[in-house]
Amino acid sequence: MQSRRIPGWSLPLFFVAGAVSQYLGAAIAVFLFDTTQPATVAWLRAAGAAVVLLAWRRPWRRRPSRRALWIAAGFGLVTVAMNVAFYEAIARIPLGTAVAIEFAGPVVVATVGSRRARDVVAVALVAAGVVLLAGVQPAADWAGVGFALTAAGLWAGYILLGKRVADAGAGLDSLTIGMAVATAALAPLLIGAQCRTDASVFADPRTWLLGAGVGVLSSAIPYALDQPVLARIGRARFALLLALLPATAAVVGAVVLAQRPTPAEVGGIALVMAALVCQSIRPAPSRRSTGAPSSSEASRSTS
Repeated sequence: MQSRRIPGWSLPLFFVAGAVSQYLGAAIAVFLFDTTQPATVAWLRAAGAAVVLLAWRRPWRRRPSRRALWIAAGFGLVTVAMNVAFYEAIARIPLGTAVAIEFAGPVVVATVGSRRARDVVAVALVAAGVVLLAGVQPAADWAGVGFALTAAGLWAGYILLGKRVADAGAGLDSLTIGMAVATAALAPLLIGAQCRTDASVFADPRTWLLGAGVGVLSSAIPYALDQPVLARIGRARFALLLALLPATAAVVGAVVLAQRPTPAEVGGIALVMAALVCQSIRPAPSRRSTGAPSSSEASRSTS
């Protein structure tokens, strides 16, 4: 009911505010890379997000089945692995470039099995965008591009698992459980790798403070801001707003990290945005499709 009192003209501002928060969190993560491994920063983000989500959702109020717990755990592991790959990417290539490449994952997933010419055009546009963002640049960091493509593939897996989670009717609760399980399960691996390199970072309160800030900015705030938007405009128009994310990431990268995009990168980001716009234009979903994973869950947990 509260979302109905929000003026319709202001809803895109909620989305943009969530996107800016999301990528400010990623920018803070880049600053942490000077002292902390990207994979460790991804773990800190997952831990911060898990704490906030547990306090917000309190999923223990419901008693999920053992099968639901296994699916939620897999969901969380894929999510954290996706964030690890994304952070390894932005440690090597500009933020806007990594975000644009990563969108190849959901574009391909949405196109598989489709017979619409518009979806085929969307894949062609995103492929051309990735080529402009990486393939035509002699000095491209191919490790960074590889990590971004890995994140795109994991995002595709996240969406497929997210569909199963959403069909069970507990998307955010399952994400909360999954993030908590993945944070605990991956702690020995990711923290251990950091300890072998430089364990002293964990004695610095700034590491934990900035890590928690990344989790809150990149996960908790965007999730909360998405709710009134989805309640008013639905998933189809929300999907159209997703086209703003690559440009938002590029702007945050330019302002906060002084990552000025080249003309080729601007062209690549524009092609990816065009692909997202092309793919978002579809018939209104029927009532039976309301159990599908929300666009917020597909977009906010990656970067």
